[in-house]
Amino acid sequence: MSQGEAAGRGSAKPQDQGWAWMVLLAAVVLQGLTLGFPCCIGVFFTDLQHEFQASNSQTSWFPSIMVAVLHGGGPLCSILVKRFGCRFVVMLGGLLSGLGMVSSSFCKSISQLYLTAGLITGLGSCFSFQAGVTVLGYYFVRWRTLANAVASTGVSLGFTLWPLLSQYLLDKMGWRNTFLIFGGILLNCCVCGAIMRPIQLASGSLLESAKPEGEAGSRAEEAQLSNGASPQHPTLQQHTRRTKCFQMLQKYLAFDIFCQNKGYQIYTIGVTWMMMGFALPHVYLVPYAIHNGVEERKAALLISIIGLINIFIRPVTGLLSGHRVFTGRRIYLFSLATLLCGLSNFICVISAEFSVLILYCVILSIAMSGVGALTFQVLMDVVEMDRFSSALGLFTILESITLLIGPPLTGLLVDITSDFHYVFYNSSFFLISAALFMGLSFCALEKQNKLRESSKACLDIPSRYQYSETSTEPKAESQSPPAVQYITSI
Repeated sequence: MSQGEAAGRGSAKPQDQGWAWMVLLAAVVLQGLTLGFPCCIGVFFTDLQHEFQASNSQTSWFPSIMVAVLHGGGPLCSILVKRFGCRFVVMLGGLLSGLGMVSSSFCKSISQLYLTAGLITGLGSCFSFQAGVTVLGYYFVRWRTLANAVASTGVSLGFTLWPLLSQYLLDKMGWRNTFLIFGGILLNCCVCGAIMRPIQLASGSLLESAKPEGEAGSRAEEAQLSNGASPQHPTLQQHTRRTKCFQMLQKYLAFDIFCQNKGYQIYTIGVTWMMMGFALPHVYLVPYAIHNGVEERKAALLISIIGLINIFIRPVTGLLSGHRVFTGRRIYLFSLATLLCGLSNFICVISAEFSVLILYCVILSIAMSGVGALTFQVLMDVVEMDRFSSALGLFTILESITLLIGPPLTGLLVDITSDFHYVFYNSSFFLISAALFMGLSFCALEKQNKLRESSKACLDIPSRYQYSETSTEPKAESQSPPAVQYITSI
């Protein structure tokens, strides 16, 4: 490759300097546009109900589908990133997000919103966000932890600004024109993607376009089988296809880890159960406040308060949890934060006055900061880093299922009882039970490991399921960033 071609396709060794900081700025904006966007849907909840004469359950399917696809589309995004690179996937996501919201402004029924704003916009946001976070792993090596922490502030900025902008535009021009404008705003993901140019390796190849390590081998094996497997051997061809499918599932969905690693099993089940109640306040807080006489502008401000506090608390929480004092104990901090989220919901049951709801938002935001900062750090503690990407694929898909069905089921309960208090009762039940399950289970697992270690000390056999941070250190050959990561945020 000539120097001119190299300059046109990417600069060599740009990590941690120069253009990398522009990429980080683009990642901040990208996370605010994608992950922060679903938080504003509650502002439109009442208007959409009146427009389509829909129930609480029917209306809540719209944000549920969006959030579920945003979290569960990781494996598909991974495949696209491997094939086309991060920049292309980010820009594709921006186009899908904008197209989904523009199409939503012309919808004639709530079911059409499920497809346009729910599926299309959710999938586009997933592509842009996850590919945007993946590219940070290429641009930052020394400052990678700092870069991810700074990029996550974009989520909090989105939580703060989207509801305020939504309420302002809704008052001025209605929800249809607002959705149309949102489509144009989300197209800025394409601008962020254009900034994330591919990185050139020292060998002259593009890191983002690098093929998986086993691809060449698999192609050679395929060619060999093709030559050897004539039409007289369909069984061999079918076996090859089944083997490839199994390898794909093993690569992106780590069922073997789920069956063998007790820590990962407990944590995945606990977080999946937790997500049944975690998203409920985001969907129903604004409708609940309006239903109890709070002015619409003040109701929208409640979500912004949660985002504003997150901007300052989440980085602090991340730094504190990284202290060596909490080594091997982050799961208990995570369980404590989840428990606080669940207990805070009882504040809304006591009173729906605006001042009380502000207090609720402050406490909920502090607890949410802990959950958001620790979710993936705890996962790194219980899973080896060389399998982290696969473990996270299964983790996000399972949590997306409960994110999808949680709000509609609660909305159905509200429709039957005509009592919004069940939103917070449900949320508290799932959060508190999940916190107790994870905390007590890991405590029991830790005691079991200690007994096993003491009984096998004479044989010098390490515990198979030891929950320890030392067992999850990346190997020497795994220091470079993985080609693909599934990253979501809460």
